[in-house]
Amino acid sequence: MKFAGTLLIAAFASVTALGIGSSATPAAAAVGAKRVLLYSGSTGYRHESIEPGVAALKALATREGFSVDASEDPNIFNADQLKKYAVIVFLSTTTKPADTSTEWLVGERREALQSFVHAGKGVVAIHAAADSHYHWPWFVQMIGGCFERHPRGTPTGVLTVIDAAHPSTRTLPKTITHVDEWYYFKDFDPRVRVLVTVDPGSIGETDANPNPMSWAHEFEGGRVFYTGLGHTVETFREAFFQAHIAGALHWAAGDVK
Repeated sequence: MKFAGTLLIAAFASVTALGIGSSATPAAAAVGAKRVLLYSGSTGYRHESIEPGVAALKALATREGFSVDASEDPNIFNADQLKKYAVIVFLSTTTKPADTSTEWLVGERREALQSFVHAGKGVVAIHAAADSHYHWPWFVQMIGGCFERHPRGTPTGVLTVIDAAHPSTRTLPKTITHVDEWYYFKDFDPRVRVLVTVDPGSIGETDANPNPMSWAHEFEGGRVFYTGLGHTVETFREAFFQAHIAGALHWAAGDVK
């Protein structure tokens, strides 16, 4: 399926509680569609937004013409299973930073994910996917950084699209007012393509420079997109976020550049 920007424009005109409207139907998506693995297993802090997020993302991906499998079984990370997929979505897949035993990508599972990326496949990582696998440097490098801290609560912040050329941002407004939990990152890779930032002053921080919030990069042959947005249930109902993720999925799948 070819990705068209008009699908995202239509998203802002026709939004449902669970996804965006497009010309793709569930029946159409099932025939020869690229497959997406939506993984939401967590062994650290469990986000309340995971279950509604899974429902929203399944509906969104299906409307965009993908076939979606949702799982929380880490055994799905084996080479034979992952061959079926074009994109893996990591949705708030937390582990405990001080407890290496909570990291489920180990042994052959690590090799399977690395082979998936090296085969030119795509990864879309959402929110607490950056709060995960601190003791596997390759995973942190793949994401582009890892969680360090966040201001208290979920204040209203002002987002700025600084790169409107990427498929995930082409139809977004220049500035967006949004409520979320605002991550700051450590081991951040300055070489990533930063797409969206948050104004620190808008969330009660004193930083002089905007804080990266969404980015993308080509990593060891694959395509990786990350957004720190997605803490709240409401985020998954917002038209701009659905459009952001729809574009990210198509970019990660190699449908558009």
